[in-house]
Formats: sequence, C-alpha cells, structure tokens
Amino acid sequence: MRLYPGKIPIISAEIIGILTEAGDIEVADASESQLDVQAVLKEYLRRDRDLSEEAKDYLSRRGMSYSSFGKAKKMIAQQQDFGVGDDAITYIIQQIIMAFENSNNIEEIYADDQTLTVKIRGVLRKHMDVEEELDNEVRDRIKNLEEGTRTWEVEYEKVMDSIKRKRGLE
Repeated sequence: MRLYPGKIPIISAEIIGILTEAGDIEVADASESQLDVQAVLKEYLRRDRDLSEEAKDYLSRRGMSYSSFGKAKKMIAQQQDFGVGDDAITYIIQQIIMAFENSNNIEEIYADDQTLTVKIRGVLRKHMDVEEELDNEVRDRIKNLEEGTRTWEVEYEKVMDSIKRKRGLE
C-alpha cells in the first residue's frame, strides 16, 4: 500500500465527508477541516521520505547492500515510533484522530476512536491499495510482449508512469 500525493485532497475530502454525514464529527469549516487532514497526510509523506534517506545513509555507513533497505527502514521507523509498511495506515489514523482532537476546525467529536478508526481505515485502504490494480492494467496493455525480457520491463515502466500521470498519482 502506498499513499500518493495526488490522492491527498481526495482522501481528506472523503474522510471529512463520511464522518460529518454520519454525525461522527461536527466541523466549523469543512474545507479547513480537510486541510487539517491534508496536513497530516503530507507530513506523513515528508517523514517517510526522510526515513528512506536515513535508511540509505545507514546502509551506506555500514557498507550493506540495498537489499537490506526494507529492514533498515523498518528498524529506524520503530526507533522513531513511525508507521511504515503494514503499520502505515494505523499510524496515519492515529495522527488524524489526534489532529481532530487538537483542531479549531473540528467543533465536536461524537464517535469513539474505534468508530473513527474503522471509517478512516476504509477510506485510506480504498485510495492506498491501488498498486495491484495498476499492475493488472499495465499487464493488460502490454500482454503482446514476452514477460521477463528487457523490452517488456522498459515498456512496463513507461505504461505504469503514463497511467499514474493520468490518474494523478504522481
């Protein structure tokens, strides 16, 4: 799962919309409340990029191969109490709920944290779990090429970039 910068406004609007329609929160200003959620999501992306750089530096300092990148990033994330991988959505949800509690744009929170978590998780999963869908679409478009060849790999990347641009994912 991955959070795409182009999806941030859509995700924030949907989260605020679902929670206000259900009566789980009351907002003073919906657009400002959406900006609060966007700030959380953008900060997550910024910290994730910083964490990736720290993991690269860690590997470089220790002369380790890039194949250990995932483990290094996860280790550093745990040290910083930051959610990556499977823990990313849970971490983001916690940050959004804390933002709601501290926001001047959220008048009242009527639902408990568990209710908010379930609803926010649904929105995040829907928008972050697009990798498999993208992969299937790319494979459908280049099915005339033999998988595993250099031509297939180059074309796969080109088509993937094109689809991501069209969908506003990057």
